[in-house]
Amino acid sequence: MDYLDGLNERQKEAVLQTDGPVSVLAGAGSGKTRVLTTRIYHLIRTGVAPEKILAVTFTNKAAREMRERLGAKLGEQVAVWKKGSIPFVATFHGLGRELLETYGRSMGIPRHFTIFDRDDSERAIKNALKELGIDPKELAPRAILSLISKAKGDGMTAGEYGEKHGRQSFRARVTSDAWHKYDAALAKEKALDFDDLIAKSVRLLETDAEARRLVQERFHYIHIDEYQDTNELQGKLAALLTGDRKNLFVVGDIDQTIYTWRGATIDNLLEFDRAYPSAKTIVLEHNYRSSSTIVEAANQIIEKNKNRKEKSSVTDNGPGERIQVHMAGTAEEEARFVAEESARRIREGAEPEDIAVLYRTNFQSRALEEAFLQRGIPYRLLGTQFYDRKEVKDVIAWTRLALDPSREADLVRAVQFPARGIGKVTLGKIIAGQRDTFKPAERAKVEAFEKTVANLHEAAKTLPPSELIRLIIEQSGMKAAYEKGGEDDLERLLNAQELATIASRHDETPGEEGVAAFLADIALVGDQDEMDRPKSDDRKTKKGVTLMTVHAAKGLEFDIVFVTGMEEGLFPHEGMNPEEERDQEEERRLFYVAVTRAKNALYLTLARVRRIYGTDYLQDPSSFLNDIHGSLVEYAYADRPGEDIIEL
Repeated sequence: MDYLDGLNERQKEAVLQTDGPVSVLAGAGSGKTRVLTTRIYHLIRTGVAPEKILAVTFTNKAAREMRERLGAKLGEQVAVWKKGSIPFVATFHGLGRELLETYGRSMGIPRHFTIFDRDDSERAIKNALKELGIDPKELAPRAILSLISKAKGDGMTAGEYGEKHGRQSFRARVTSDAWHKYDAALAKEKALDFDDLIAKSVRLLETDAEARRLVQERFHYIHIDEYQDTNELQGKLAALLTGDRKNLFVVGDIDQTIYTWRGATIDNLLEFDRAYPSAKTIVLEHNYRSSSTIVEAANQIIEKNKNRKEKSSVTDNGPGERIQVHMAGTAEEEARFVAEESARRIREGAEPEDIAVLYRTNFQSRALEEAFLQRGIPYRLLGTQFYDRKEVKDVIAWTRLALDPSREADLVRAVQFPARGIGKVTLGKIIAGQRDTFKPAERAKVEAFEKTVANLHEAAKTLPPSELIRLIIEQSGMKAAYEKGGEDDLERLLNAQELATIASRHDETPGEEGVAAFLADIALVGDQDEMDRPKSDDRKTKKGVTLMTVHAAKGLEFDIVFVTGMEEGLFPHEGMNPEEERDQEEERRLFYVAVTRAKNALYLTLARVRRIYGTDYLQDPSSFLNDIHGSLVEYAYADRPGEDIIEL
């Protein structure tokens, strides 16, 4: 078994422990992805049919990387397997989509359903509030949606929520009523939202014995990455998938649990051996990523947390540079320091994409962006901005309409761009089914639009997804409309055309199946997917320093990392309850995640004065800085760079 060469003893133990429940406590940089992929490869090499293996990750990017690593290991063997005879690797939401598309008929779920993104859901909640006579300015749709999302994460339906909370307060009563209308809107559009993908999958497997039998027979070996970030419902889904075999292999790091605010529970990993009494626990402590200075600092940071399992990382790497703690006078000066240091590192040979600038809250990015722009340093602001652009959403609406012309919300968006003389009154008549009231001019315009949709609907049945996207841009009139405009419109056209490049990932499955898979993928896109989104023209291939929140950085690594805003009240964030030990421990875990993103060089920066929401505040250095021993750190003021000081 030469594929085990290079693994340490603990890693080999994890790979070779193939049967029964196994939990792997994997520290930062400990090679957990290698362990996961090698274990799956080992199962296949020892006779397990590839299609019997399931691997679940938390981001599309991680899922793609795992598929690529497996593909590299399996090599030419992939070509000789029959279609579909490969391990199923997906995110939790991607798995939910697969389960509901394949087995959800008993719950009335259509084969090709739409997945509402956050904007779709907020718009539907806003309409529901208006129907209830509630001003959306008084009760924000986003707040109502968050309550619904949390309740769905707890496994509740609209009816169950109403029975339990509906009479507790005005907000709870409105949430209950709005939820019922929201569900009706989802059903009308043949849609589910992100939370439904998990909640309905669990309900399906709990209530449909035949579907449960088929799924448990389909997947004999279950692997779940980042298990510390699962919520109660995802833990229940894992148990339903494994059934009596209990071949559940979970990998996680309690010290990197940073999503409890959105429902994740540390208890799924902490109490794994209680849920699965025969479980074997393996601890991976060897850090292959970071310098010994960074590893030692990370240990000092996280050891103060009590709600964890004992684990201390070790490394064979050299000490590298001392950690730089830099205090600037203002946030603008802090940003200039970060930009100048980035420029110096790049001059000395660092690639811009090897540098990351992390911050606790999004408002911090403004000063940083300005500093990088003024200095002329290429940068990329990580997020899903590409998919939020109007032109991209327009193409997506047209594509969903081509797949199913009955979708009202997509019809409303598609008919408005490119402009074709169909106004709100005519649109209202279409939706209300009042075609007999059309004037001749209205009828001609509507029939022309419907003919275009019908042609695209036929094309969607046979064309590869990328060709369908190109046809949509052409036949909808988008290409002609943008080509008549200026440089900004040409940029929008390039963005629209870039969707064809993304869709080409599914060209091997032409027709409705491929189109539906493409739409599902982009509906489930995450922040990190922006990093390796394919580029369609030379102007967009420019890489740069990555700017992002610490939460978005989880799972990534960079040679050089700046953690900015190291001030009390900002990091740790004052929004956390100082009386709640778990809140404080989560902030420390978040700092641990930030520090362990760095391989060779780490900067911790702060400002003495920071303007927050228009008011200047005198800031104290973060208490987290005291967790790191002084021997690992070099301190400096903005006006005395490189000069050691005893304390900030």
